[in-house]
Amino acid sequence: MFEMTTGMPYPLGATPDDEGTNFAISVGKDAEKVVLCLIDADGAEECLELTERSGNTWHAHVAGVGGGQLYGYRIHGPWDPASGLRFNPAKILIDPYAKAIEGDFNWGQHQFSYSFDNPDEIDSTDSLGHTMVGVVIDDDAFDWGEDERPNIPFNETVIYETHLKGHTQLHPDVPEEQRGTYAGMAHPKVLEHFNRLGVTAVELMPVHQFTNDSHLQDKGLSNYWGYNSLGYFAPQNTYSSSGDRGQQVREFKEMVKAMHAAGLEVILDVVYNHTAEGNHMGPTLSFRGIDNPGYYHLVEGDERHYMDYTGTGNSLDLSNPMVLQLVMDSLRYWVEEMHVDGFRFDLATTLTRAEGEQGPDMLSSFFQVIRQDPVIRQVKLIAEPWDVGWAGYQVGNFPGLWSEWNGKYRDVVRDFWRGEPGTLAEFATRITGSADLYEEDGRTPRASVNFITAHDGFTLRDLVSYNEKHNEANGEDSNDGESHNRSWNCGAEGPTDDPEVNRLRAQQQRNFLATLLFSQGVPMISHGDELGRTQQGNNNVYCQDNELSWIHWDQADENLIEFTAKMIGLRHLHPVFRRRDYFDGRPMAREDSTDLPDIVWLEPDATAKDESDWDSYHAKSIAFFLNGHDLPASGKHGASDDDHDFYILLNAHWEPVEYTLPGEPFPSQWNLVVDTASASSDVLAFTAGDKVTVPGRGIVILQSTDR
Repeated sequence: MFEMTTGMPYPLGATPDDEGTNFAISVGKDAEKVVLCLIDADGAEECLELTERSGNTWHAHVAGVGGGQLYGYRIHGPWDPASGLRFNPAKILIDPYAKAIEGDFNWGQHQFSYSFDNPDEIDSTDSLGHTMVGVVIDDDAFDWGEDERPNIPFNETVIYETHLKGHTQLHPDVPEEQRGTYAGMAHPKVLEHFNRLGVTAVELMPVHQFTNDSHLQDKGLSNYWGYNSLGYFAPQNTYSSSGDRGQQVREFKEMVKAMHAAGLEVILDVVYNHTAEGNHMGPTLSFRGIDNPGYYHLVEGDERHYMDYTGTGNSLDLSNPMVLQLVMDSLRYWVEEMHVDGFRFDLATTLTRAEGEQGPDMLSSFFQVIRQDPVIRQVKLIAEPWDVGWAGYQVGNFPGLWSEWNGKYRDVVRDFWRGEPGTLAEFATRITGSADLYEEDGRTPRASVNFITAHDGFTLRDLVSYNEKHNEANGEDSNDGESHNRSWNCGAEGPTDDPEVNRLRAQQQRNFLATLLFSQGVPMISHGDELGRTQQGNNNVYCQDNELSWIHWDQADENLIEFTAKMIGLRHLHPVFRRRDYFDGRPMAREDSTDLPDIVWLEPDATAKDESDWDSYHAKSIAFFLNGHDLPASGKHGASDDDHDFYILLNAHWEPVEYTLPGEPFPSQWNLVVDTASASSDVLAFTAGDKVTVPGRGIVILQSTDR
């Protein structure tokens, strides 16, 4: 028997001390009884009814309970789905504040509160032994040592988005028992690759505890990506090589510590917009059985059903103070206790929605609390600025602290390089930082997280190799995933032995990477794009936890790795590619006494572009001069106030285009630093007035010889 005393209402969750553990949980106002279930190694439970409450928080201190104890809750209350009430004490519930979660689900009637025979009838099948449970964590002894945050300025950041398991599951240098785990991600050879590339931040796809959907398991598939969160404080237990009774917490911390030591920031992709409990026919695992109408947006007047802004069946309601507190407590925990450096918020528009069918609110309490929070406002905050609800596409509308995945950048860069007419003006706007989206609100180019590909969609290699998606393995008749490919497949569908097609594909991949890395804003590379990774045309591998989605390190394209590292290195060395402010067209004072604007757009004959040149429907090439003088100092990578000038020439046409290098007041001497076509010409230096041929589907970057 355990000795139980009053305890404290805060902090929420399970908090061990020298005498035992304090348990505190906030439940719905209609709850009638809260029972704490302590589970032993054999799966048997001891039930302790909590009798103390402060508001809606029920709490107790239990003597003799320490780290490693398994626990859950049974909440008693009305079963009235039509009114949104779904209490069912037969179901063991996971504490929303559990710092670690043990086990897995043995899917069946056990996890569902309603009877499969009659959805209005409550099911009394006990879920104990068939569900995940929380673990009491006592990890104060972890030694962070000399751990320091890299604190990379946002304008100097290069993000690498990856999947924790898929990144190392096939890595030949990672010990087999560590592949696909936090320990594997921390392996020196893995970190060495990041450093070789020059990326500064690793963005991990969801590592909050998630579940494997029963409907996917029935088809022999799994929720590989992990956008199915259940525990917002708990590291995913299957990513631990050392165990799931708290060891996952320590292993995650060791990974962060190793990444920081390698100079890398850790950004988490977080899913606070919905949970793994799904729609009204979903299981009861945690939130639904604790406070269904409090945690979720329900349909007004039809509270049996859920508002679905996410396409997953439910949407968390951050307009509820309890839910907002959960999210903020979670964010602070990952920053303060787990030392992460920032967050990318999945379907972030959902976080702004209030009750009912209102549109997004960019003045919502979520944004205001973030701005006021002394911890969270100091880390990197990146929004995926859309959801699937009404007015969900909010690119450019997030507040000042935020950066955003710039979907408009992705779309127009793809369109430009496939030769889509009429894209030139918007392409120029996007590669110069998308001032039209962010400048009016006082934001700078760092607000734009630029990307060509991400986890969701084609890989870069597949983008230039397939016109149609090939998602047959997903079992949905290829009706899932992006509807079409906004790129050019270089002359054949899928793998080919045609050397010319393969040459063009390699060139097009270099075009995309070069464009991404000289664009103003924050570049993000999707995992394996620098290796030439393929998913064989599948653009939605969310359910493919197998070699289709994992990185094949033995098939790495070394030339593409070198090119990517070269472009990232060029960006790091030259602040002209990562400005902290927008171009304004005003002349800049130069040491050579010439006054040139910060950017000049030029025609092939070296004359300045006029308005009619931008409006040409068929224009598919563009060139611009970047003034490297009188730049604001910024310094992690040894940059000075003055940089070289650059002349960048891009040709999306299939025929070569000849450009004449401009004369005074532009620099007179240039060196070739990038040629994505790897042309056979031996000419590496040019003089004003020289002709420079930009190959079809190619980029040429020239650097001034003077500084």
